[in-house]
Amino acid sequence: MFQKFLSSKYRLLVLALFLFLLIPNKVYAIVQQTSEFYVNDSAGILTEDTKKYIIDKSVKLNNVDGTQIVVVTVKNLEGMSIENYATELFRSYGIGDKEKNNGLLLLLALEERKFRVEVGYGLEGILPDGKTGRFQDEYIIPYLKNNEWNDGIRNGYDAFYSEIVKENNLNLDYVDPIGEDDLADDEGAYVFLVILLGIVIGVISRKRSIITIIYVIGVAALIIFSNSDVVFAYIIMNIIGFLAGKFCFTISGSGWSGGDYSSGGGFSSGGGYSGGGGSSGGGGSSRSF
Repeated sequence: MFQKFLSSKYRLLVLALFLFLLIPNKVYAIVQQTSEFYVNDSAGILTEDTKKYIIDKSVKLNNVDGTQIVVVTVKNLEGMSIENYATELFRSYGIGDKEKNNGLLLLLALEERKFRVEVGYGLEGILPDGKTGRFQDEYIIPYLKNNEWNDGIRNGYDAFYSEIVKENNLNLDYVDPIGEDDLADDEGAYVFLVILLGIVIGVISRKRSIITIIYVIGVAALIIFSNSDVVFAYIIMNIIGFLAGKFCFTISGSGWSGGDYSSGGGFSSGGGYSGGGGSSGGGGSSRSF
């Protein structure tokens, strides 16, 4: 028996079995779904507000027609391509209804700085590869390039959510995403307000020298502790406005008020969500940032 075991045939069999056990199973590299299902922030970059926002809206969408949108962040891809990682994760989670295959995965890989939109078979008609790529370029990547994880993922989520709601004529409220053109418009409004604020402070400081002292100290502190080129640019524009108000303009009886921005909404869920058994054939698109 021992001689038979040592024969060439058996040795090859044992060797093949040993090599098979050494081959890593890629399934184990995929982050496991949590009881929240719709969000798995294993990279630890999302706020609680962002996660609650996504879960709340995804639950409502699923209740209407079984469509499921899942957001996953990972620290790295464990050596896999983001396309393969997303496909295996999608199938492992079973995103979307089993019959409709109407699932959508938004995947961010932090170390590789890559983003992937994986689309279930049933959504490929309204979310073809070209559209998913355009949505990333317009609504997600501009934020991620600046490490604005929450804004990018939330804005991208709104883009896909609203598209699904509109294309499928679902009775659900949605938020239109903010595109690059909208961001440019907002930037212009911010510049105007920053300069206007500087002018008003400059005018007031004419009669109250203490205002000038406080302003100079405040601006100096902002310059010293600012790590952002954008903030520094705003400071310069504010100084220009201040000097104009102090030495050039006269403003009286003026006033303004600005509204504050609030977001979010009610959230109450006990967790325990799961996939509906949907699948993906690799449709979607990937981007680097």
